[in-house]
Amino acid sequence: MNRNLGQSSLRRKRRAADPMAAFDGLPQPLRRWVAQAALPWSPASVRRVWSKSRARGLSEDEALLSLTKAEARTLASDRHSTDFKLNSMT
Repeated sequence: MNRNLGQSSLRRKRRAADPMAAFDGLPQPLRRWVAQAALPWSPASVRRVWSKSRARGLSEDEALLSLTKAEARTLASDRHSTDFKLNSMT
């Protein structure tokens, strides 16, 4: 996991729970999204964004797009990341 944040100014976090068990508990579309994500998302964070999006009535694809946009905002705030643009996700 360190390779994803090796050259980043973003904070690293430690997890107390078993990350693989939490990952395995995610719905299939979320597991696929996390597997290709640019950042090392926690299953709890992914599930939180997903649940809020779905509660607002968004489709699965729209909920996944909201995750991609959230990731883009995080990457944009990283002062070492210069090649990622939020506009490319819309």
